[in-house]
Amino acid sequence: MHAILSASAGQEQLLTELLVTYAKIPVLIGELISVEIWKHKIFPVLCRLEDFKPRSTFPIYVVLHHEASIINLLETVFFHKEICESAEDSILDLIDYCHRKLTLLAARSNLFCCPPEGQAKDSPCLKELQKQAEMMEFEISLKALSVLRFITDQVESLPLSALTRMLNTHNLPCLLVELVEHCPWSCREAGKLKKFENGVWHVVPPEDQVKMTKLDGQVWLALLNLLLSPECQRKYHFDGFNKSQLLKSWESRGFSPLLETPPLLPGADGWVGQQPLGLCGGGARCPQRGWPRGP
Repeated sequence: MHAILSASAGQEQLLTELLVTYAKIPVLIGELISVEIWKHKIFPVLCRLEDFKPRSTFPIYVVLHHEASIINLLETVFFHKEICESAEDSILDLIDYCHRKLTLLAARSNLFCCPPEGQAKDSPCLKELQKQAEMMEFEISLKALSVLRFITDQVESLPLSALTRMLNTHNLPCLLVELVEHCPWSCREAGKLKKFENGVWHVVPPEDQVKMTKLDGQVWLALLNLLLSPECQRKYHFDGFNKSQLLKSWESRGFSPLLETPPLLPGADGWVGQQPLGLCGGGARCPQRGWPRGP
């Protein structure tokens, strides 16, 4: 919380120096993954125990909230290049963590094992805790998206193993395209478009529905960083499948105002269109210049 307040006031430099000087970034990443393991391996087991009826669920909530606190802190400080470099080899673990969260975000699946109906009625506090944990998981995944975007900002200073992990092991460009396609931070309810921003869902007026939100921008910036960086272009395995995946959202939406918003996007489109092995989805050959249009 102190880090977030300091960043809001433009005074996060001291905190950044302390984290780098005392090598605390790898410690934070290790703590983040430890809480994640507890949440996925221990918490579901506790929910299934018939004799587990705690008087207060606050201690469990503190453990669950600890992951959110750490990812909030990392989102605050990873804007700085020296923080990203100080992560050293643990940056691979953080990339793996972000990939898991983004996969969850794209699939919108539920990581928590829901208790049987009878048990849920007998344990209203535990049921409420599970709902809070699910909502917290969604917000943590959005924070992980921001952290990943900051990591892609520093691709030139990352070790080669980190680029290999992002581009070839996890194929993050295709995963980011899935987020563009499904946009899990927006939904329609009672005929109205709602978007999740600044921690709350709010109704979007019709005149603002084509505007890009901060989360949309994070996805596009991360995608551009991975596609336009010369180092990434040399390392990314650009086969027919990857090419069709990267172009499918552009083909399906044509000249959408949303797609024309990022100023560097035409550069990415030109590079993608000029790659060999160029059959796009549906068998149509990729155009060499300009936005690919739908049928």
